[in-house]
Amino acid sequence: MKRNIYYKLLQWKNSSYRKPLVIKGARQVGKTYIVNEFGKNEYENLVVLNSDKDERIEEIFSHGYRTEKLISDMEILSGQRILPGKTLIFIDEIGSVPKALESLKYFCEDSPEYHIIVAGSLLGLAIHSGVSYPVGKTDELTLYPLTFSEFLLAKRGEAAFDRLINEPIQELSSIKTILIEDLREYYFTGGMPEVVNGLLENRDYQDLRDIQKRILADYALDISKHADSSILGRIHQVWNSIPQQLAKSNKKFIYGDIQKGARAKDFELAIQWLLDAGIIYKIPRVRKVGVPLKFYEDFSGFKLFLIDHGLMGAMVDAPISEILIGNNIFEEYKGTFTEQYVLEQLEASGNDVYYFDSESSKLELDFMIQKDSVIYPIEVKAEENLNAKSLKQIKKDYPECEPIRISMSDYRKEENLTNIPLYVAERI
Repeated sequence: MKRNIYYKLLQWKNSSYRKPLVIKGARQVGKTYIVNEFGKNEYENLVVLNSDKDERIEEIFSHGYRTEKLISDMEILSGQRILPGKTLIFIDEIGSVPKALESLKYFCEDSPEYHIIVAGSLLGLAIHSGVSYPVGKTDELTLYPLTFSEFLLAKRGEAAFDRLINEPIQELSSIKTILIEDLREYYFTGGMPEVVNGLLENRDYQDLRDIQKRILADYALDISKHADSSILGRIHQVWNSIPQQLAKSNKKFIYGDIQKGARAKDFELAIQWLLDAGIIYKIPRVRKVGVPLKFYEDFSGFKLFLIDHGLMGAMVDAPISEILIGNNIFEEYKGTFTEQYVLEQLEASGNDVYYFDSESSKLELDFMIQKDSVIYPIEVKAEENLNAKSLKQIKKDYPECEPIRISMSDYRKEENLTNIPLYVAERI
């Protein structure tokens, strides 16, 4: 399965300023697979060290950080020669061996000729539990669940992918019906690679739903296994409340919706745990449109989203038939699936995403991003709804911004906004 991150890995390999590479991402988004494929295709040999499966790896890093000795020990353990530029060293689940993570500093400073990639599903947890992270001594990439374009590439091949990504958006209307059909299917599968692979293997939809349920069970097991007992229950409470929080018309996260009388201090650590595990997104609020948006972040308001809309569908037992047949998924679940889907595309495209909420004007907007000196307010519509009062108002209040409406309508550029079809949301 081809992933967009592969091209970034090639850029990393060929860079003159290459450092050890840390790949972040939640469990089961495909980190191990893509690095193995990259190593096999782009290097003469690949040395894989899985810290979860081999206790000897921890021993290798327990005797100091002299890189020549570390390389020698890895050669003995793997039974392979490690040659600069010709061998890729891949240390998987590196969060299980904190000293291996710390060693990247010394590989960067003393032995930059070696090509090293590390990955770990719970890497964020390890960093926030006292591991000395090699700040400034690593390159970093994040792998997300498959975006819609990656899903289309897997299902229909490179011709469809190239058109979706590169063709002028207004010219995609000729294949609009096909793209909407595929988007509906993607709403069901989500972007977890195992689920998408199951679809390509023609497994039935109930089987795919069972895979999603198992992934959710694995996440719950991770929570129970790795979280401190003092916040374990609260982590589960936050996790389980997110779909219901998103189903509200005002999707701001409300602590009292988890537990009557709850306050921020009761659940802050639980939310941070889920963020560190990489299985939720936290979208902060801004109260003003200005550059940079970061200056106007309001820490008292935020939204929480799950990592994958397909998992959310399984989590709430959304009827499979209603997702796959007709327009129900675009209408009945517009408060959850559509906004969740768009958020995932924005995150995977490397945007810093905010949402806008003004107490004075009672104006709310689903998302807001900044590119260079331009602010883009974004409103998400599940159907061909051309009503855009909020966008017109924010354009009036802040003429320098460029409002975007994402809907099932075709591309059109109007005086106050630009309409982008849902199936090209990641091209914003």
